[in-house]
Amino acid sequence: MSDAKYFQRGKIQELRAELNSDKRDPKHTKKKTVMKKIVANMTMGNDMSPLFPDIINVMNVPILEIKKMVYLYLINYARSKPDMAMMAIAMFIKDVEDPNPLIRALAIRTMGYIQVEKIIDCLVDPLSHCLRDQDPYVRKTAAICVAKLYMYDRGLVESERFIEKLRDLLNDPNPTVVANAVAALTEISERSEDIQLSLNFSVASKLVTALNECSEWGQTYILEALLYYVPQEPGNAEMLAERITPRLQHANSAVVLTAVKIIVYLMNYMDKEEDIANLCRKLSPPLVTLLSAGPEVQYVALRNILLIIQKRPDVLKNDMKVFFCKYNDPIYVKLAKLEIMFCLAHAGNVDQVLSELKEYAAEVDVDFVRKAVRSIGRLAVKIESGAQRCIAALIELIETKVNYVVQEAIVVIKDIFRKYPNQYESIIGTLCENLDNLDEPEAKAAMVWIIGQYADRIENADVLLDDFLYTFLEEPVEVQLALLTATVKLFIKRPTAGQELVPKVLKWATEEVDNPDLRDRGYVYWRLLSTDPAAAKAVVLSEKPQISTETDNMEPALLDELLLNVASLASIYHKSPSTFLNNYKPRYLMPSPVLRRTRPATFEPSVTSPTDHHEQEQKEAAAANRLSFNGYDMSGFQNGNPYATEVVSRPEMRQSQVTGGVDLLLDL
Repeated sequence: MSDAKYFQRGKIQELRAELNSDKRDPKHTKKKTVMKKIVANMTMGNDMSPLFPDIINVMNVPILEIKKMVYLYLINYARSKPDMAMMAIAMFIKDVEDPNPLIRALAIRTMGYIQVEKIIDCLVDPLSHCLRDQDPYVRKTAAICVAKLYMYDRGLVESERFIEKLRDLLNDPNPTVVANAVAALTEISERSEDIQLSLNFSVASKLVTALNECSEWGQTYILEALLYYVPQEPGNAEMLAERITPRLQHANSAVVLTAVKIIVYLMNYMDKEEDIANLCRKLSPPLVTLLSAGPEVQYVALRNILLIIQKRPDVLKNDMKVFFCKYNDPIYVKLAKLEIMFCLAHAGNVDQVLSELKEYAAEVDVDFVRKAVRSIGRLAVKIESGAQRCIAALIELIETKVNYVVQEAIVVIKDIFRKYPNQYESIIGTLCENLDNLDEPEAKAAMVWIIGQYADRIENADVLLDDFLYTFLEEPVEVQLALLTATVKLFIKRPTAGQELVPKVLKWATEEVDNPDLRDRGYVYWRLLSTDPAAAKAVVLSEKPQISTETDNMEPALLDELLLNVASLASIYHKSPSTFLNNYKPRYLMPSPVLRRTRPATFEPSVTSPTDHHEQEQKEAAAANRLSFNGYDMSGFQNGNPYATEVVSRPEMRQSQVTGGVDLLLDL
């Protein structure tokens, strides 16, 4: 029977009467029914707090389903009525000692959710007992409870030595308990300035062994925790990566992406190019498989793939076709695929990619078409051997006379002219035929730049610029700046053609506009032309540096950080987590004798400052004081660790497991 009938507004008096009914009910069926009504009213937003004393009495009922609903009620109202919540302490203590492990776990979990001072004080002893409980379900629940308690009172967790007790659970024979202990330790490490988790090869190896028997989310937590392991000896990273590769075949996309992240991380500590190439080949199939999932998972995978191929372009170098857009792909998936197609394009497949992009440019979605046209231009800049074919494709698109296609093509052709000066100027005539179609600032500015740059080759350049100047004062600043520079170029290259335009433009720029950049540039040009025309020519017509698509690539430091955050929001936004999270501890590639350096170091290794000496002494001291507990390297839990601000990773703690969420109470 459906529970929809319970979602009706109930009167407090009637519900109270049903709760306190003296009618014979040996199976507590009526109490179960009235509790469902109360929970339904809570869900609808109705205030059920007046029933608090009556609900406390129901805690005596030894039915698990009823207890779940009672505890759900307590979590919902205990913080707003802390005095009344005290009435439940005795029943909590009783339930923590119940023979049923599900009830024990439910009680300790609920006490962790109710962050009321007196209940927290009463939680300490039962929590210590549950961490050593004979049932693994209770132990795993207690492990997460420690993490929740740490968020409420860090001092209490440290003074009661709960962190050491969590370390004990790392040796637990049950993999689920180990996974939850790892999750709790990494969460605490992430939130603490003084506590830092550090794993040696022994612990990392044991955690990988536990993967086979964990649930899918437990595997995710353990894999995330492996980012706290920093290989110190040659071969360690390769051995660990090889043992993680079976996770790439998992059905859960979170497990797959997290395994990819760990393997990419471990590649930084590998010495042999052969091993790295072998792992890159193994990463390709699982990433391709993710693209057969729903569009949301596809998008997450595509954004992460874009990061990975910037660092490891060999990963998907032979899988271009899987990124071709399908007719029913959402626009956000199509745009993400276009970016990857461009990144994977090279001289060997440029014809294949260009043919696909030309088809996209004939689509009906304006944003997609714009992106496709721009990608053709970027392709010409990136691959010189294919530039001629790309330009021919752009000319074909311009001849379609579709307004937004023409404008986008002119914008990218400007970049092509900068990349290949004096090579493709023969198409300028075709561009000039489409001046009437330009109404977007970026396209206008690009066309004006072309006219100014090649004013000595365009016979009617003065007439074309004069047409643009009719609306100079109404144009956006971007176009005004382009017109000012183009007019000065015309005057320098062909003084007779530009002598009437220059004074007019300079007067407008210096007297009739408010933008300081435009005004300052106008004054600079005016003074250069009036005092030293030779200097003006040297400045304005100086040789421009060639543009390159490498500027589209991410900064190496940011890329390294984002690769440590694969399968998180940071890898989707392509922004450092510190830009949208408060109190975030950034992740870095930790120093190691086997760490590969893929770019020049910031400082010369032969120069050592006094600060470097001091930091090195601190690191050596930390290494000397490294604590080992049951074979697990836990030196990172010492206060004052010099690496305390250099967090490598923490797993993303699900709302329902650490910070709250009433859904857990109904999922026992």
